Amino acid sequence: MLADCRGFVFDLDGCVWQGNTLNPGAGETLTALHRAGRGVAFLTNNSRARGRDIRDKLHRLGLPWVEHTLTPLEILGQVIAERFGPSRVLVIGAPELAEVVLEAGHEIVAVPDFRKATVVAVGNDFDLSYERLGAASRAAAAGAPLVTPNVDARLPIEDGDFLPGCGAIVAAVSAAAGVAPIVVGKPEPPLFRIALARLGLDAAHAAMVGDSVESDVAGGRRAGMRTVLYAPAGAAAGAADVVVRSFAELARLAGVPG
Repeated sequence: MLADCRGFVFDLDGCVWQGNTLNPGAGETLTALHRAGRGVAFLTNNSRARGRDIRDKLHRLGLPWVEHTLTPLEILGQVIAERFGPSRVLVIGAPELAEVVLEAGHEIVAVPDFRKATVVAVGNDFDLSYERLGAASRAAAAGAPLVTPNVDARLPIEDGDFLPGCGAIVAAVSAAAGVAPIVVGKPEPPLFRIALARLGLDAAHAAMVGDSVESDVAGGRRAGMRTVLYAPAGAAAGAADVVVRSFAELARLAGVPG
């Protein structure tokens, strides 16, 4: 199933790393795949970082060869432009989210002016307040489309712990406003297609590896890729094409040293 796979696209949070620590065997397996000439790319739903930020972090963690890294911020501003044209956007999230909105030619709306917003963009907001939550909810309820990098409820960190994820905030806005969000990142197809294009591979010759059935496996399947669920505690049969408990097991199935 994986021995003839020419490329692998890896999720990061909860799969390759927990916070600022690589999972056991991840560095060795990823490097072995790279040295064997297999394509390796990384696709994360992170709403607070751009691809270059993720690449720099992987370099710092001992993977200096990493080249292909993608986050939803690569395309979020473009998606808004394509669907709604130049927009007045209320941004609830990190400064990086506001930056990509501005770079795409949109106008940022301040929280007190939320009624002027024609689009609401919600990411993981470490400075979230009731005022900001209320502004996003009321703007979306008034008709501004709700756009988000992802709907992942949890952000995995070190020692198996977690922080509330982007999806937790989006769920609150969506519930209060009575609207469904437009999701830019996984499991939607665009970022998977971009990752495959950067590897120069078609979907049939690549595998998506991640720890989320809803995000990684579902998205990989929709893109036509083979799917690998990283599940140290195990998972039900059929959860993905392949279920691995460790990176050493993944290396063995891929036919590289682990």
